[in-house]
Amino acid sequence: MAYGILVLGGARSGKSRHAEALALAHAGRRVYVATATPDDAEMRARIAEHRRRREGQAWEVVEEPVALARALKQHAAEDAFVLVDCLTLWLSNLMMREMNVGAAVAELAELLPALPGTVCMVSNEVGLGIVPEHPLGRLFRDEAGWAHQMLAEVMDEVRFMIAGLPLMLKAPGRG
Repeated sequence: MAYGILVLGGARSGKSRHAEALALAHAGRRVYVATATPDDAEMRARIAEHRRRREGQAWEVVEEPVALARALKQHAAEDAFVLVDCLTLWLSNLMMREMNVGAAVAELAELLPALPGTVCMVSNEVGLGIVPEHPLGRLFRDEAGWAHQMLAEVMDEVRFMIAGLPLMLKAPGRG
């Protein structure tokens, strides 16, 4: 990968907006890989808000809730900035389909260094709150934490968003 950025943060921390601004500063192609599925009214509203923010901007949009590695192979290019929003929705899509999350994340982590261009991934940090009451919630929290560790290792930058402000956790030559 020419360059990889992982943007983490809590709900409404400014992750997507920050990642979109990074993409808009890119002079080449911009590819938005959306992993959300419009399964309920709240998610449909969130998807509509993301679409509204991108109106009038030159984005190629790829909707891929499960086969993320395949989508990245197809759309990453030297001149491209590929924005994946978001990893935690992708993880939940895998879990709901009873797919092997660990294998999918390992495939992604292995693929990323070989991709051309820039890849920026957005994900929710879900491990900072209370312990989820239900086993599925605890499993999701654990899978997300393991995925973040594995992907942060192969990315050039890791940013943590707080109140719309980026905190650099890992930068080239540091971390």
